[in-house]
Amino acid sequence: MIEILVSVLLLVGAAFMVLAAIGVLRLPDLPTRMHATTKAGALGAMMTMGGVAFYFGDSTVAARAVAIVIFILLTAPIAAHVIGRAGYFTGTKLWAGTIKDELQERYDPETHKLSSGLEELEPEMPTHTEKGTSNQ
Repeated sequence: MIEILVSVLLLVGAAFMVLAAIGVLRLPDLPTRMHATTKAGALGAMMTMGGVAFYFGDSTVAARAVAIVIFILLTAPIAAHVIGRAGYFTGTKLWAGTIKDELQERYDPETHKLSSGLEELEPEMPTHTEKGTSNQ
């Protein structure tokens, strides 16, 4: 019974990794490629680690597999965010079918800074107050 579970986990993991590879080859721009590799690749690696943990049936191997899965869960989204941000800031072109670029109006290419968009909503605070006056 364990052999069937291990086989299913390994095959599903391999299928997700193949989907991630196909996504890298077929998708049109960096953000969509990054999305495919982050989601499908991470899920494929986690399924493979599950298969490894069940195959060996040892608590130390299972603990290492769980640690690897936790590491992938923590690092894959962060790595994808950093790669996507670096790609955007270096001027990687978006796909022609991209409907909206939400960072375009918030990104200053001169300073490489993003504005939060909340600056317009916050009331201006006085920079200094004179002695003897109150704001009431």
